[in-house]
Amino acid sequence: MPEPLPDGMPELAPSTYLRVANARAALGALDSTARQLPNPRLLRHPSLRREAQSTSALEGTYAPLSDVFTMDEEEPPTGNLREILNYVTAAEQAFAWQADGRPLTVGALSGLQRTLVRGTASDTSSAGNIRDIQVVIGKAPNDAIMSSRFVPHPPGDELIRRVRELVDWLRTERNDQVDPVVAAGLAHYQFETLHPFNDGNGRIGRLLIVLQLYSSGVLTEPTLTVSPWFESRRSEYYDRLLAVSTNSAWDAWLSFFAAGIEESARSTREQMLALVHVQTLLHDQVRSSRLRADSAHAVVDFAVGHPSFTVRALAKDVSLSYARANKLVSDLVGIGALVQVAGTATYRRRFHAPAVLEVLLRT
Repeated sequence: MPEPLPDGMPELAPSTYLRVANARAALGALDSTARQLPNPRLLRHPSLRREAQSTSALEGTYAPLSDVFTMDEEEPPTGNLREILNYVTAAEQAFAWQADGRPLTVGALSGLQRTLVRGTASDTSSAGNIRDIQVVIGKAPNDAIMSSRFVPHPPGDELIRRVRELVDWLRTERNDQVDPVVAAGLAHYQFETLHPFNDGNGRIGRLLIVLQLYSSGVLTEPTLTVSPWFESRRSEYYDRLLAVSTNSAWDAWLSFFAAGIEESARSTREQMLALVHVQTLLHDQVRSSRLRADSAHAVVDFAVGHPSFTVRALAKDVSLSYARANKLVSDLVGIGALVQVAGTATYRRRFHAPAVLEVLLRT
């Protein structure tokens, strides 16, 4: 049962302050790069897919990244891909709320959890509600609760009150008192320790990191992907969180957390720049071909922001007739800028730009 979060900065070692400063610098560089792009929202879609795959893998729901980028959104072929797509939908809802200036509420969190588990084994009558049962983390099947690695906050009125307190803490402006990176680390620990839902707590907790940095103004576009770094250090990630509960090891956790935010911001920026470079090369490829219509360049931009797509989705987004969009896709396939995703049915053909997918699949 965690202590209430502080209103000010916790006591940190000089090395941790330096890591926090480095994380802020990396976030600033990422945000500056995003703001210089003609359409920064274009790159939100591929970033979100990558985050969805990695954050789900941390919870045991795995699908190859290539499948996540090329799957049919309307008919995901596997249950794991459906669950990963649910995360994309939930995150898009959350970002839309933030952009509209809507405040974070317990009801909003509950709605995100309901979206996250829709159509899965956890889609029960308890979905979207603060849990009313005790759960344990890291317990072997049929073992006693004493063998579990971690027992989060018990259910009941006290848990509901603590979740409300956390939401109130998240909604309070305190950038002049607590560095936003530190605040995100504090809140992430608190949410994971409360573990308010029966399922989806890890994914929602990591989504809250990006939401918090977005709402505090550190990021003007939520393209940051944080889970790949934590996934690659899964054991240490869980150990650091647990050590706060067992030994009040806030400094070690926040140092680790800040290092993760710094590296995540750097890698996200590098991928962003790589996608922009591919976008330029594809535009050059179109200009050097016989294609002259401006709409061909609009298709290129759409392909950069959508790792795979149908002609119908393209036509709707760029305001073209289906016939015109289909002709442009065929022309771009003809010059090698696009290819059809292998195995897609004729009536639901999907296409992608190989150069874009190559960038997105780099580790």
